[in-house]
Amino acid sequence: MTEIDRCPRIETERLVLRKWEERDLEGLAELNADPQVMEFYPSVLSRAESEKMLARYMDAQQQYGFCFSVITQKGSGRFLGYCGLKVPGYQQHLSFAPCVEIGWRLLHCEWGKGIATEAAQMWLRFGLETLQLNEIVSFTPVQNSRSEKLMQRLGMVCVEEFEHPMLEDGHRLKRQVLYKMTRQRYLGQGYD
Repeated sequence: MTEIDRCPRIETERLVLRKWEERDLEGLAELNADPQVMEFYPSVLSRAESEKMLARYMDAQQQYGFCFSVITQKGSGRFLGYCGLKVPGYQQHLSFAPCVEIGWRLLHCEWGKGIATEAAQMWLRFGLETLQLNEIVSFTPVQNSRSEKLMQRLGMVCVEEFEHPMLEDGHRLKRQVLYKMTRQRYLGQGYD
């Protein structure tokens, strides 16, 4: 049996989903410095913090074979953001671990175009059909209705609210909502 590329290059009608490369730093730094994009994260990130994030993502690609992946515009190759599957680096602190999460982050100018939905549908399918994962989770602060609506569009089911273990008590983003999609639900209900 041949080895599955766990972080393949995937193309849709409009997008290319691919592995991280050093050249993606500029786009990632722009993404992470935008207060609108980072509204539901603890803070915006400096360029140095984005460099460390890129290194972590490239390491995760090597270690797990996948990580949140770059989204570029088909044709131009312009960086739009990221979406994909990732093993949380702090999952030993999560009550629902072990887990693989699906997540996304887009440049603000790309919001409202269906890009995150298109990319997330491809990664959900890849994770549940090709990688044969039993389930994929997604979570976000309870205030982030945009991401929660995307989880619902993907057919994911709200499981619970929980306190994010990496945020201090009283932090405005501590309360999170957890969604799941099981392979059985995905295949049985024809989400594709």
